[in-house]
Amino acid sequence: MFLGTKEDGKPHKGSVFVGYDLGERYAQISYCLFGESDVETVAPVVGTKQYNIPFILCKRKGTNQWLYGKEAVKSADEEDMCPLEDILSLAKKGTEVELDGKTYDPVALLTLFVRKSLGLMSFIVPVEHIGAILFTVDKMDDRMVEVLLQVAANLRVKTEHIYFQSHTESLYSFVLYQPSELWAYQVVVCEHDGRYLRTYRMECNKRTTPIVALIEEAGYETVVVPEENEEENVKADAFRVADERFLGILEKLCEGRIVSSAYLLGDGFREEWHKKSLQFLCRNRRVFQGNNLYSRGAVYSLLEKFDPSEAGKTHIFLGEDKLKANIGMRVLRQGKESYYALLDAGENWYELHKSCEIFLGKEREVSFVVTPLNGKNPLTKTISLTGARETKAPFTRFALDVAMASANTVHVSVTDLGLGEFFPATGQKWEESFQIS
Repeated sequence: MFLGTKEDGKPHKGSVFVGYDLGERYAQISYCLFGESDVETVAPVVGTKQYNIPFILCKRKGTNQWLYGKEAVKSADEEDMCPLEDILSLAKKGTEVELDGKTYDPVALLTLFVRKSLGLMSFIVPVEHIGAILFTVDKMDDRMVEVLLQVAANLRVKTEHIYFQSHTESLYSFVLYQPSELWAYQVVVCEHDGRYLRTYRMECNKRTTPIVALIEEAGYETVVVPEENEEENVKADAFRVADERFLGILEKLCEGRIVSSAYLLGDGFREEWHKKSLQFLCRNRRVFQGNNLYSRGAVYSLLEKFDPSEAGKTHIFLGEDKLKANIGMRVLRQGKESYYALLDAGENWYELHKSCEIFLGKEREVSFVVTPLNGKNPLTKTISLTGARETKAPFTRFALDVAMASANTVHVSVTDLGLGEFFPATGQKWEESFQIS
């Protein structure tokens, strides 16, 4: 979601691009200089590769002092502290939070956490040098868009270039910026938090122009890693079972496919319990382990927005947040029928919005052409302007507003603007939605 445009339309050279990953338990911040491709991740503890910022706030009782991240974790058990976790979930629910005898807006608390954690960037560059920020979260929906819009509006940063996207799109951007041999065929990503395993499989259809990239996602609750304080014999048995189940999942995931590379993400892979699974993965493919893929992918997405790579020019990602059809109208221009594009396929649905003016003759309906990217025949969707006034004017002017309410739902608003002094606007308005699939 883009919140504004600078006069020149893009950040200046030397400004910093920031990718901010908002997970359920942790946050991460990666960055790079605009014009360069070396992406680094902020380590809250200098000199380490521990990139996770614990998603927790602590309020000192009776004061307005707030701690966040690792400091909040250390202070959480103190008697004069009020800890708060699950901040992102609370913000999505929108339920007010009771803390130290006061009521707080959970979105305001989320904004506080983001603002404090972004302060880590001040140890690297002045905050005013931030030219663009992209927040990446697990899933994007109406509520998540609303929450992030509120956060972005209250960040107190100078940049107007603030965007949002899902983890899957950040994953795509990350892969796009890796050496081509690592994604010549398919790519597998496994994310494990110790209790829940999520897998992603990315493939590119090279028979299409542009090349369409798709990511298939699946989740599993059967691969459970024991807690650190479990007895050694119990842990050994649990690790063995987890390894066997994980191996079975990987075998099915890779069956009949050529996989160029695999990535293991999350704290669930911290201990070396997945020996058989890793041995299987390492056969004829490159395997990487880490936990900052999404924040780095968010930075690569910003680079792609302002300075597209060669791979980005020839590929398009069609994730669940993407509009999968072109939407336009058949219009008359200088007496000839032509196509007028409104919304372009391949863009995130929550970023799409188009306003324009149209002239209608005696007809009192507006028709749209929906052209799916899957090769199916174009569809025509028509909205009737029931009750529109009849005039002697050859044309009537209308304001047309088209936006996406979801990945598959188009919302249309039409308003009567009249035609000059003799046919003033009535203010009549029609609103309707239609499905594109």
